[in-house]
Amino acid sequence: MQIITSTWLAWAPVLFFILFGCPTAFTAPLEGEKHFTFETWGGQRADGYRGSLQVPENRRKKHSRSIPVEYLRFPATGAQAGPPIIYLAGGPGGSGIAAVNYRFGMFMALRRYGDVIALDQRGTGASNILPQCRSSQVIPATVPVSDQRYIEYHRRALRECLAFWQRSGIDLAGYNTIENARDLDALRRHLGAEKVVLWGTSYGSHLALAALKGMEDRIEKVVISSAEGLNQTVKLPARTDAYLRRLQLAIDSQPEAQNAYPDIDALMRRVHDALDKKPLPIQIPLRDGTRTDYLLQRRDMQRIASSFIADPTSAARLLAFYRALDRGDTPAFDAVPARYFPDAFFRPGMPIVLDAMSTATDIASGIGKERAVDIAAQAESALLKDYLNFSYHYDGVAPELDLGKDFAHRL
Repeated sequence: MQIITSTWLAWAPVLFFILFGCPTAFTAPLEGEKHFTFETWGGQRADGYRGSLQVPENRRKKHSRSIPVEYLRFPATGAQAGPPIIYLAGGPGGSGIAAVNYRFGMFMALRRYGDVIALDQRGTGASNILPQCRSSQVIPATVPVSDQRYIEYHRRALRECLAFWQRSGIDLAGYNTIENARDLDALRRHLGAEKVVLWGTSYGSHLALAALKGMEDRIEKVVISSAEGLNQTVKLPARTDAYLRRLQLAIDSQPEAQNAYPDIDALMRRVHDALDKKPLPIQIPLRDGTRTDYLLQRRDMQRIASSFIADPTSAARLLAFYRALDRGDTPAFDAVPARYFPDAFFRPGMPIVLDAMSTATDIASGIGKERAVDIAAQAESALLKDYLNFSYHYDGVAPELDLGKDFAHRL
């Protein structure tokens, strides 16, 4: 078994070439598959097959209902077929099929080494049959809200949503990484493959590592980036501070950037302190093109930063936001896709909305008591406090979903 880790996936096609050599073409549809032409948001096209399989929602229950797992299969184009390569999206909650839009070149390059599968994991994308929960909890948009109150709004929303999903007939205990990993083995059998290659990023790496514990002998190789261990669903604030220090070193290597951002730690702390003392009234763009009043608080910037640092290419834009605020200007938030921002920011005055799969899966992966103590201690002085992974604030609300320490400490 080989595990390849990388911060950047750009080298993946080269790595696959080294590991697999030259694969064979395989173009026939499997049973139940339908021909499909995928067209990216930018107009690029590729022919493949759309397929589906039914899996138990909760394998621990004898009469569990079946749910769909949907995928796209791009057949191998090389001269020698290797095992199918299954892409595991991050999140949890990300769509593997949607990921083809922004990783199209990589998906196509890897076809030289085997069929490439864009998988929508259970409860995501085309595999999602779960109703979204719209709670009754509304966070005030134009008055200050303390961190404690903000978190309690979300905990109340979670309690409401747990009851809503139960009334809707959803077995939330089936939405976790162990069941997700078992779906991968079911997909392997569906594809008629002895082994598969797993290619995962962020939560996808978390899923791949869990799959190794249950089906290692059916996995040829694993390629992961932005690795998330089985006990790392909730990240340590100190690691985020360390990332920002590394970002400063990169900035210092470029004179123009260093002149603009000589001390990003001090810059971010100044902005946070200023917003704590005096939150900033702004107008923010809504999805319908209108604008509405909003009171920007320190917590908003910490949550925005938590989202932006997930993608290193967004660092410059994030720092520009802080620089604008430090100068007394309003950042151009409308120049950035809304997916980078917390829902409450672009949906002010609207109820808190939760998705079943992402919410339950993060809760299920859990956080150990020792790690929770470390996070609380580090958050006191950390730049982004404990907002990088919001599931930390759900700890204890749904203990019945937690997979327990046996899961978290397998690796």
